[in-house]
Amino acid sequence: MKGALEVQNLSRSFKLRQRGLLFSPTKRLKAVDGISFNVAPGEMLGIVGESGCGKSTTARLLLGHIPASGGEIRFGGERVNARPDAEWRRMRGRLQMVYQDPLAALDPRLAVGYQIEEPLIVHRPDLAAADRKSLVADVMGQIGLLAHHGSRYPHELSGGQRQRVVIARALVTNPELLVCDEPVSALDVSVQAQVLNLLEDVRARIGFTGIFVSHDLKVVRQIAERVAVMYLGRIVEIGNVDEIFANPAHPYTRALISAVPVPGRSRRSRIILNGDPPSAVNVPSGCPFHTRCPETRVACRSTRPDLVEMGERAVACHLVNDPSLSGIEAA
Repeated sequence: MKGALEVQNLSRSFKLRQRGLLFSPTKRLKAVDGISFNVAPGEMLGIVGESGCGKSTTARLLLGHIPASGGEIRFGGERVNARPDAEWRRMRGRLQMVYQDPLAALDPRLAVGYQIEEPLIVHRPDLAAADRKSLVADVMGQIGLLAHHGSRYPHELSGGQRQRVVIARALVTNPELLVCDEPVSALDVSVQAQVLNLLEDVRARIGFTGIFVSHDLKVVRQIAERVAVMYLGRIVEIGNVDEIFANPAHPYTRALISAVPVPGRSRRSRIILNGDPPSAVNVPSGCPFHTRCPETRVACRSTRPDLVEMGERAVACHLVNDPSLSGIEAA
């Protein structure tokens, strides 16, 4: 189906060698560990979790910025990963990314108007220069940039304006898939709202499929229809965003949502997790969350839970998938 994103058993690991020791044993860091999910055409999926859970690595894998160690990515029925360079370049214009740090994403030596036009030069060589300029002017107007902004350089713009430039650069090719990696985390709250409203308006007009990576659950709830919660490179819960916020099933999801401020409920109890997430180099056996989970059972220490569908959501938790364990004494 055109515009549908399908991810099956996607994984990415990195080789690590102890610094200074040439023949030291090689270890592997599992940044993404066999995740699977689907995104319907025109849908926005949010991906949330603590720092180091694999969110941004997943985003980079989806767009081919780094090769996958295993698994398959399909968009519109076509395989995205493991394509020859010529085929990948042809497809690249359909898949675009909005980066977290606009200063790092933009070239300080080039005017932003040219940087917005550059994807058209690469992916639409059939267009005349006048047509490219017209498209750039149109997309700048759509995202709230004035014509004179095109002649400025990144350092001459505010943070919100720079982020709009990055969005315009991603949208100018009229992409079918837009991946947003923490696109508002560095912005003030008021500017965040402007950028989020902008993305929602553009998606309503263009109808692109979207992935929105963020550590801010309030932001994800505003912009996404579904949310995937990641922990140590794995998805532990995925489903409708309103349903998961109202009734989170996985203990990790409950802890994350309990930290989200709710107006008028200042005394809401918060779930405090013990310690930091384990290293992705030495992932615990069984459920990777059991070392911090307040409801750990014996089965959690020995057996990795599968992501099991429960109506319109899926959860990877022994206590949720096997209610008989809820009455067993904690390990």
